[in-house]
Amino acid sequence: MQERTVSIDRETLALSPDFAVFATQNPIEFEGTYPLPEAQKDRFMMKISMTWPSREEEFALADRTLGGSAPEVSLEQGVVQPVLEGQIEILRSALASVTARPEMSQYIVDVVRATRSHEGVLLGAGPRGTQGLLLASRARAAMDSRDFVTPDDVRTMALSVLEHRLILRPESEVEGVRPSEVIEQIFNEVPVPR
Repeated sequence: MQERTVSIDRETLALSPDFAVFATQNPIEFEGTYPLPEAQKDRFMMKISMTWPSREEEFALADRTLGGSAPEVSLEQGVVQPVLEGQIEILRSALASVTARPEMSQYIVDVVRATRSHEGVLLGAGPRGTQGLLLASRARAAMDSRDFVTPDDVRTMALSVLEHRLILRPESEVEGVRPSEVIEQIFNEVPVPR
């Protein structure tokens, strides 16, 4: 992923700048699969956890399943491409116009470094966590049509960027502490820039 190349039969091929890796993790089915080592998990910028649907959402799914808009039927009819190839470069240039003041970059660094010294954490986020949080915060600002990063952008993106990078101490896990709680504590302790 980092080198943006792929090797097939000893031939190395360059990947498109638009290439991305998306992976799914099923917390129930582990037979025949093994958890990724920490160094490999760290290469994923974000982890987005999906919770159970609400009763209303699940009812809507059940209702769609009985009708002509069932997920399987929709897939058979073809998937609409959400972004055209030329539009990706435009979006990328819009992202480049989003600035992060030095105070915001320092804030991000302080938040990530705090994961390394938190008493409940065995292994905190590394420099890739800092880079990921900065990039995700800039993307969040761009999505809100702003050209600057705010502390709220950082806080909004922190869980998705940092949660999978934290390894809690065994005693924290036994006590039922979750990485999301550690991240929340860190945001309560790290001073917000003005």
